[in-house]
Amino acid sequence: MNIGMQEILVISVLALIVLGPERLPTAIKSIAIWLNRFRRSFNEMKAAIEQEINADEIRQQIHNENVLHELGETRDALDQLGEQLASSLEHNDAASDVSAAKPTKKPPHDSAG
Repeated sequence: MNIGMQEILVISVLALIVLGPERLPTAIKSIAIWLNRFRRSFNEMKAAIEQEINADEIRQQIHNENVLHELGETRDALDQLGEQLASSLEHNDAASDVSAAKPTKKPPHDSAG
């Protein structure tokens, strides 16, 4: 709120006319006190809002970190399962290769033939 010199002069003259020279200093003190209270309340409210905004940002950041941590744990578990599955498949392939390599019994040949 920008008040120029002309506005201050007009307000001062009106205040002097309305209040008179006896009550003008008391009125100015009262106005100054109320303005200071208003500024203080405004600054406190502004600080509270900024603090709440920061708290929301911190909560969001903590939530994001928790989600990332859970995703990391899930990824690690899936990696372990994949390794176990690959190991199991390799073991099964090796076992099937061994069973395929075993000689089969040939039927006896007839000597009459």
